Amino acid sequence: MRKSLLILAAVAMGASLAAFAQNTGSVRYKWYDGQGLVHYSDSLTAEAMKYGYDLVNDRGMVVRRVPRQLNAEERAAAAKLAEAEAARQRAAQEVATAEAQMLNAYPDEESYKISLRQTLDTFDQQIHTTRINLRSQEKALTDLLARAAEIENTKKPVPKFLTDNVAAQRNVVTGLRATLQRQQALRAQTVQEQVKQLARYRELKAEQDKAAQ
Repeated sequence: MRKSLLILAAVAMGASLAAFAQNTGSVRYKWYDGQGLVHYSDSLTAEAMKYGYDLVNDRGMVVRRVPRQLNAEERAAAAKLAEAEAARQRAAQEVATAEAQMLNAYPDEESYKISLRQTLDTFDQQIHTTRINLRSQEKALTDLLARAAEIENTKKPVPKFLTDNVAAQRNVVTGLRATLQRQQALRAQTVQEQVKQLARYRELKAEQDKAAQ
């Protein structure tokens, strides 16, 4: 099946080139081989198709250039580049769409600032909740440590269940402290991003107002 398709493609190409030759006068094929030597032929050869060739008219002028065939590795590289370019174009289109929606949703700068502030308010609420929870868990850890210390002062061994509870409570406190740090870092990052977002909004709004004039 594949061989038949290749034969049909070759026939189609030959017919196309023949028609092209009729429209441009007497045409010859010119190509360079793997050693860089130039070749001329009145018919299309496999070597010319392999290395790429020029169609030359009877005055020696190149009337059409056909690139060489790509190998499997080159085809894969070309496909990868094409995929990357398509992804870049999709990303650019998504950004353009998002910016257009932003302008439609926030017709003035004050309404956009309110939206940005609401995002920070959400972070502040999460941070506040985590802090309250952390203080509660730290107090629970302090109470457990105090009980363990009282037992040690009586020269008695601390029960295993109490030691396990202290270890578990330490893990809870450590986890909440890490959560609080992440939330604070994310809020700080969001503030920096919002500065850029506001600047971009102003640019887009200025362009929109200018186009409307």
